[in-house]
Amino acid sequence: MLPSIALWLQGLFPDLGFLRVFQYLTFRAVMAALTALVVGLVAGPWFIRRLAALKIGQPIREYAMQTHLTKGGTPTMGGVLILFAIALSTLLWFNWSNRFVWIVLIVTLGFGAIGWVDDWRKVVHKNPEGMRSREKYFWQSLIGLVAAFYLVFAVSETSNARVFELFVDWVRSGFTVDLPPQSGFLVPFFKEVSYPLGVAGFVILTYLVIVGASNAVNLTDGLDGLAIMPVVMVGSALGVFAYVTGNAVFSRYLLLPHIPGAGELLIFCAAMAGAGLAFLWFNTHPAQVFMGDVGALALGGALGTIAVIVRQEILLAIMGGIFVVEALSVMLQVSYFKYTKKRYGEGRRLFQMAPLHHHFEKKGWKETQVVVRFWIITMLLCLVGLSTLKLR
Repeated sequence: MLPSIALWLQGLFPDLGFLRVFQYLTFRAVMAALTALVVGLVAGPWFIRRLAALKIGQPIREYAMQTHLTKGGTPTMGGVLILFAIALSTLLWFNWSNRFVWIVLIVTLGFGAIGWVDDWRKVVHKNPEGMRSREKYFWQSLIGLVAAFYLVFAVSETSNARVFELFVDWVRSGFTVDLPPQSGFLVPFFKEVSYPLGVAGFVILTYLVIVGASNAVNLTDGLDGLAIMPVVMVGSALGVFAYVTGNAVFSRYLLLPHIPGAGELLIFCAAMAGAGLAFLWFNTHPAQVFMGDVGALALGGALGTIAVIVRQEILLAIMGGIFVVEALSVMLQVSYFKYTKKRYGEGRRLFQMAPLHHHFEKKGWKETQVVVRFWIITMLLCLVGLSTLKLR
């Protein structure tokens, strides 16, 4: 919004040449991060007081870690604050004609709405389980598939009109039209190694990435500050890829696919980083507020959608390795327990407790040790991911 206002004022008053700075993507990204940071820090105390006054406190499951029982009643649904800061900052600083930012905002707020319902049932209906898994996955799948069907035609086109034309061509061809090279599955560390997916392959991959990332971040959000800092780091790294991918010169030099308009996603990534750091101010141990599903599901969905747009699905798995292993630990734990119960009549466990961060707590690590060490691992993985810009 502000770039358009600045451009309008510059047309009316040519002497206001300094307003040209509002057209620079890097300047707007910095301002988006600062805006989200300030909004989060200023609104945070009032927001936490309101949650406490409404008695929106975190219920603790009966089988939770004993050390976590003291956290019962801590205000939750703090993800609303994150989403408010992200949305406000993004709307102020991005170019409203950019379709990629809009689709990321829609996915983010859509997943946030699912998480809000889940959290509301937990705190109002006093049901620690919240929304049933099938219901949650249905709505996640619906949003993920809608986004996937749009992005399969959008990543290689320059406007929504061209997206519609490509869709019509696909239908007329009997659903067999070949997608442009930008839609291929990009393999990092190799020069121009990309595999064509086809429409069905792209949609399936996009669905798995968006829904999988959303649930993986949600599973990671179990300790004070554990999920939000990796989200900030991974989101910032994806912002770099968005900037490069959206620039014709840089993308050509670094052998990355050029996605016109993807650079504007840097604004969203910067806003997410600023809002995340503001939330961390209140979420660091001992946490004054929890993110809740409303924040975790939304932020995970945002990361997955951005990764698909900039064609870096593999790098999302690398840089978000903590999210991946947390999700895998739950899947392996549940699968092994069911298998051994069926075969031996008694369920057995691979880990002392899942997700993985609870396993390390059971091993004797303090909560802050688990959190900071997971942060360090994420930082190293993000550096590995960023190195692929040149290591090809």
